[in-house]
Amino acid sequence: MEVCLDLCHHNALPAMVVRDSKVHVLPREMLGVATFSVAVFLLRFLPLWVVDRILVVLAWLFLGDLAKIGITRPSRGPLELKNTRGRTPVLDIGALARIRSGDIEVVPGIRRLLRGGAELVDGRRVPADAVILATGYQSNVPQWLKGSDFFTQEGYPRVPFPDGWKGESGLYSVGFTRRGLSGVSSDAVKVAQDIAMAWNHQTATTR
Repeated sequence: MEVCLDLCHHNALPAMVVRDSKVHVLPREMLGVATFSVAVFLLRFLPLWVVDRILVVLAWLFLGDLAKIGITRPSRGPLELKNTRGRTPVLDIGALARIRSGDIEVVPGIRRLLRGGAELVDGRRVPADAVILATGYQSNVPQWLKGSDFFTQEGYPRVPFPDGWKGESGLYSVGFTRRGLSGVSSDAVKVAQDIAMAWNHQTATTR
C-alpha cells in the first residue's frame, strides 16, 4: 500500500493486488498515539486475544469497513498473526483515502504478465509500465519468474550483494540481501538511479 501511495504522490496511476486474501490494516495513530504504543500499553493489563479484539474494533471505527474496497480482515487477530506467523499489520498512512478516491485501484489476482500489462484472474487486461511484486518475508520468485537465471532456487540473486540488484530486460530486485533495511536502502537507491538514467536517455533521444 505504501508503494502505491508513493506512486500517487508522483502522479502515477497504480493498481494494487492484495495477494494475501485477508490482511489487517490499522491506523498509524489513534487519537494522536501510535497504534503499536496503544497495543503495548493494553498488553500490560489484558491478554493478547482481548487486545486483538480491541484493535480490530478501533480499526473499524477509525478506518471503516475495508471489505467495501476489496480488503478483508483475517479471522485471527493482528497481534496473534504477528506472534505466530511474523505477519505485521499494515499501518495506513493515507493509502486508504487514495483507494476510496479511486487514485489507487484494487484489482483481483494476476493470471499472467503480458507485454505492456497483465491479465487478471477475472479476464480483464490492464496496461502497466511497470510491475512491482512485494514478495514478503519469504521469496517465491522461482515459482513465477520463468526464462531467467537471475535468481537461485532459494529465491535470491545469484550475484551477491552489493551487485545483485539488476537483471536483464528491466528486471530489478530490492531487499534480497539479508541485510535488513540498510540492504533495502542500498538496492533502492541504485534502482532509482538506474531507472532515472534510462528515462533521461529515452526522453533525450525522442526529443
